[in-house]
Amino acid sequence: MEQRKSTKLNFQQESQLLHHNNHIPASHITKLLDPDASWDKDQLADVLHWIRQALALIFGLIWGVVPLVGGIWFLLFVVLSTGIIYAYYAIVLKVDEEDFGGHVALLQEGLFASVSLFLLAWILVYSLGHF
Repeated sequence: MEQRKSTKLNFQQESQLLHHNNHIPASHITKLLDPDASWDKDQLADVLHWIRQALALIFGLIWGVVPLVGGIWFLLFVVLSTGIIYAYYAIVLKVDEEDFGGHVALLQEGLFASVSLFLLAWILVYSLGHF
């Protein structure tokens, strides 16, 4: 019981510290690159989802500024995004994909939302900058 209370206090203290400082603790950032860190399915899915969203926004902005047009660039985004996600969980984190539902489950995490964000950014920047 004492340990449970202590854990609850630590969580509350960390949460208050996070709200006061308005930043992510260093331990969370280092976990993103630590191959020995333990991940549960939801945590890894969230990280992969948000990495893919960041990539979508970055690539969408670049594709729009450079004035790229055509389906090949869309396919290149999907390939690059999927390749980066694969490299992240397989090479950087070295997780066993079977523990998280296999390659398909990990690779499609956040894919459809990122495609929407990518297209939105690409079309908006291209249209506003080149018309």
